Parts: sequence; structure tokens; C-alpha cells
Amino acid sequence: MSELSNRKQQLEAFDRLLTIMDELREQCPWDKKQTIESLRHLTIEETFELSDAILENDMDEIKKELGDILLHIVFYAKIGSEKKSFDISTVIDSLCEKLIRRHPHIYSDTIADDEEAVKQNWEKIKLKEKGNTSVLGGVPKSLPALIKAMRIQEKARGVGFDWEEKNQVWEKVEEEMQEFKAEFNVSDEQEIDREKATGEFGDLLFSLINYARFIEINPEEALEKTNIKFIKRFQYLENAAKNSGKKIEDMTLAEMDVYWEEAKRR
Repeated sequence: MSELSNRKQQLEAFDRLLTIMDELREQCPWDKKQTIESLRHLTIEETFELSDAILENDMDEIKKELGDILLHIVFYAKIGSEKKSFDISTVIDSLCEKLIRRHPHIYSDTIADDEEAVKQNWEKIKLKEKGNTSVLGGVPKSLPALIKAMRIQEKARGVGFDWEEKNQVWEKVEEEMQEFKAEFNVSDEQEIDREKATGEFGDLLFSLINYARFIEINPEEALEKTNIKFIKRFQYLENAAKNSGKKIEDMTLAEMDVYWEEAKRR
């Protein structure tokens, strides 16, 4: 690991970045053309790339992706200054003021002895700041459904609306499982009510996410790790089949399962 810099060097590096951003905005045809709207989808992509690097625990890649996201922040601030709406200084000052407001146990006389108390204070202050009529009003509409479910549950917990014991949550999971199963446990002649079954499946997923959160497992991270694991095993299966002179689409499930089990053992 390279030697870490001191505060003076950090400020100099940030100043250098701001200077480069000014130069690119003035001289580069691509950078000159960008708007807040055109950068949006690129920022989302960079955020997911950072997420991948974190899951892979690749510190060098995390450093690079953080740099890309920092570039986007500086880029947005530069455009904001051109529109005379905000600049990087007002962005940072606004952030600092928010952090101070939302940590009254550090900067004021509020008492918060544990993490849960801090979270509850944060949600209450945030609700007051934004003027929302609902605790859930601050959950972004465009969040992926699984992450949105997590945030909804966390915010509800922040004001004390939560289960007391994990066994209560698991009982809810089992209840939802039975309700979902009942929608498909019908005779062959009876048509399944897809809309109702979809609703019950959603309830089951929500309850599973709730249980994962309650036992401090991040369900989005857990699912993504399983996705990665499946991809690696399936690609092993594909390569093994190819090396054996077989086409995967011509193989039986039993033949594929042999390679799948090999992938699991590896």
C-alpha cells in the first residue's frame, strides 16, 4: 500500500482536480457538451461499478471507482456554478451543516448511547428537515425494489415500528410462505390467479428481506453474491462441456449436473 497523504497534500490534490475540471470544461469537446441530465446514467453506472469492486474486496479497484464518482461530483458542481445555482464549496458546506445537525449527540446536548439511538435521531431530524408528512416520503421512487424494501423497513424501524424478536419475524415468513403456496396448491384443472399469486410472492419476499435485515444480513449483497457464484459455476459448466467436445444445448440435465457438481467442489 502506498504511503497515505497528510491533510495539506489532500487539499492540494483536490485543488488540482478542480483545476483540471475547469480546463476540461473549457477545452475538451466532450466535456463541454455534458449536462446534468447527460451525466445521470453515467453516474449510476459508476456507482454500480463501485458496488462490484466492494463485493470483490478489490481495494485498488475501489480506489479507481471512488475517483470516477468524485469526478462526477466535481463535474455536477462545475455545471451548477455555470448556472449560478451552486458550486463545490456550497455543496460541501451544505453537507457539513447537515452532518452537524444530524449528529446532535456529538455537536449538541442530545444523548445517544448506541447505534440504534443514532439512527432514530437521524430519521426524526431528516423528517423535520424535509417537511415530509410520512417517514417513508424520503425513499426514492426509482430505487430497485429489493433495496427500496430494505430502506422502507429501516425507516419504519427508525421511528420504532418493528418486530421485537427475530422468531416473530420468522413466523411471518412462514405465514407468507404458506399463503403463497396456497395460491399454487390447486388441481390441474383450476387456473392459477396470477395477480393474487404475484401479490403473495411479493409479501413473501418482503418478509424475507425483513428477516435478513433483522439478523443483520444485507439481502441485496447476499443475492448479488449468489448471482456471482452462479455465474462462475455456470461458466465452468460451459467451458467443461466445450473442452469435452460437447454443445451445452445438446446435453441432458443429468450430464450438465455432473459439471455443475464439479464447479461446486472447486
